[in-house]
Amino acid sequence: MITINPLEVEGMHFTAIRVELPKTNLLMISNEVGYIMCAALDVNVLNEKLKDRNVIAGRAVGVRTIDDLLNAPLEKITDASRTYGWEEGMIGKDALLKIS
Repeated sequence: MITINPLEVEGMHFTAIRVELPKTNLLMISNEVGYIMCAALDVNVLNEKLKDRNVIAGRAVGVRTIDDLLNAPLEKITDASRTYGWEEGMIGKDALLKIS
């Protein structure tokens, strides 16, 4: 099942997406600028093979819910996200607020 819901974080609007897969879930929160996602995101591909696209993205590990994703530290981020003040270890919610 795929669930897509609007999500408000401190008055800013995002889209929360949850894809139920066998034995795991794919989780993402996005807006028109960038997104954070569970560990299914391959940041190395974005930084190396798709560098010219300047994707703003971050990955959190060990999350099971959208709420977990909002509150987890970002384990890895794209190079392009640094232009918005993102840092590894930053909480997902704080990173999202920097792109709103």
